[in-house]
Amino acid sequence: MPRSPRLLFALAASLMAVLPASAEPAAPALNLQALLEVQKTVQTHLPQVGRSLVTLRNGDGTASGVIVSPDGLILTAAHVTMRPGARLSVVLPDGEKVIATALGLDEKTDAGLAQMRDRKRVWPFVEVERDVGRVSQGQWCFALGHPGGWDEARGPVLRVGRVLKQKANSLETDCVLMGGDSGGPLFDLHGKLIGIHSQIMSERNQNVHVSMAPFLRSWERLKGNEVIQTWATGSGGYLGVAVLAVTDDQTPLEVGEVLVDSPAAKAGLRAGDRLLELNRETLLDDRHFAAVVRQRAPGDLITLKIRRGEVERLLEVKLGSKPVEKEEAPPPPSATKNKAKEAKP
Repeated sequence: MPRSPRLLFALAASLMAVLPASAEPAAPALNLQALLEVQKTVQTHLPQVGRSLVTLRNGDGTASGVIVSPDGLILTAAHVTMRPGARLSVVLPDGEKVIATALGLDEKTDAGLAQMRDRKRVWPFVEVERDVGRVSQGQWCFALGHPGGWDEARGPVLRVGRVLKQKANSLETDCVLMGGDSGGPLFDLHGKLIGIHSQIMSERNQNVHVSMAPFLRSWERLKGNEVIQTWATGSGGYLGVAVLAVTDDQTPLEVGEVLVDSPAAKAGLRAGDRLLELNRETLLDDRHFAAVVRQRAPGDLITLKIRRGEVERLLEVKLGSKPVEKEEAPPPPSATKNKAKEAKP
């Protein structure tokens, strides 16, 4: 008999309790009522999102994926699909077997797409969180997958945890991943897809997921069977500003510095400007601002709504690629030796 979501949550919560404490983020204290609320929320979304979870087989390996469109587009990991055009065997939640074809992949970030061959069928699908900046450290999340492959008696395996780290293209959580989870979905407590399982690290609280950023900024390229091998420095678009962190929710972000010859400088952004919106999306804090810039590709046009003094205005900025810092050549041995002598008292 399939294990119930309640029991699975209890197992996940027990597992979390024995995980080593992490220095970041500083999470609020847990109590029984908070855990019950999280459990209730997860159980509410589980039936809907579970219908979109699939098992993938490419050769001898088994992995997971999730359907994100009614015509059968699947998000998974690049190391699962391996190459565009590969034939993938797909097992649906009820055990039905169908065929999908691998599309493009991003080797740098491990983002991969596949497409169900039967595009006339209406497939169950989940909603993608398109605002990657809304994912924050410490927030609750839950992971689904088929570790070890599809198992009718066991069903999908659920793990509940928290986001521990957020980087430009990835998330780290304490949702413990296992072999066969690769390519499976990570959801927030709204039931929106926020990540795809990618790597299992040495520690149980080091579980790496591809964020939605590389999928969103290269959506058409991946659907077009392209293999992306690099994204400039791997961090998406580049603006060229330093912002001052805010201490409350009411104060808009302030530009602390605009780098010379940067896209921001060319668009007319100045130190002291207040950042209100990016593409009509309210900017919450400095991390949110950085995330929504990085999810876009170099060359993308963005519109910033700023306040300069008492006047609000719109600036259009074409994002660039982050400059690569040049390493200084080491000084000749003689120069190093002389400098060392001079440094002596």
